[in-house]
Amino acid sequence: MKKNKDKSFAERLKDILIAIILPAIILIVWQYASKTGIVNPNALPAPSDIFLNIFTLIEKGQLQIGLKISFWRVALGFSIGVGLGVALGFVMGLLKPIEKLLSSIISVLRPMPLMALIPVFIVTLGIGETTNIAVIAIGTLWPTLLNTITGIHSTNPKLLELARVYRISRIKTIFGIVLPSATTSIITGVRLSAGVAWSSVVAAEMIGASSGIGYMIMYAREVARSTDLFSCVIIIGVIGLIIEKLLLALQNIFSRKFNGVV
Repeated sequence: MKKNKDKSFAERLKDILIAIILPAIILIVWQYASKTGIVNPNALPAPSDIFLNIFTLIEKGQLQIGLKISFWRVALGFSIGVGLGVALGFVMGLLKPIEKLLSSIISVLRPMPLMALIPVFIVTLGIGETTNIAVIAIGTLWPTLLNTITGIHSTNPKLLELARVYRISRIKTIFGIVLPSATTSIITGVRLSAGVAWSSVVAAEMIGASSGIGYMIMYAREVARSTDLFSCVIIIGVIGLIIEKLLLALQNIFSRKFNGVV
């Protein structure tokens, strides 16, 4: 048993080393190229300068202010998009006529890139918070909506048949059979929507905002502060990774809890 545990630990250590070796090589080559002048350090600053600049932004409070504004926008837009996605997904999943009525409209709207919709929102809603929130809400709507519909459709038909045979009410059937069956799929949609929400707020702020982490990137580009630009990009990536890991852990918890329901 101990050998198996040791082997398992060795395998995990090997996986970690394999995962970090390529990023480490890239950072080393990048650092060397920037410091020796192989590449222009003003255009591509060294990783060490970028990480030092991140701490400088934190000390000045600029990063915290930008992230606070962006998080507020994400929270509001994400809540609206996910709420609409779950509600509309249940209506479409449970009522076939409604699904047929709306499916063609959704098929047209869903493939539209968010970047293409931002100017439309600016023209119709103006530059401001309404546009930023609308962009995030639209981006988060689709993954939640489609996964909710998929989860409802995946409900075991035998359980639904039993509910009809035993004359179980519609409400009890939905909350006792359909909802538990669809929960894992809904959580998957929410996880995907969170990633879209984070990328959406950055895109919206780069075009139609005067604050937030996305605006900080655009401002850094305009004043040619490459270290600020790369610092914000790295922070965005790290936060996106943290969000993804946290929601993946939440999804796994729900998957284990509802495994075997259907």
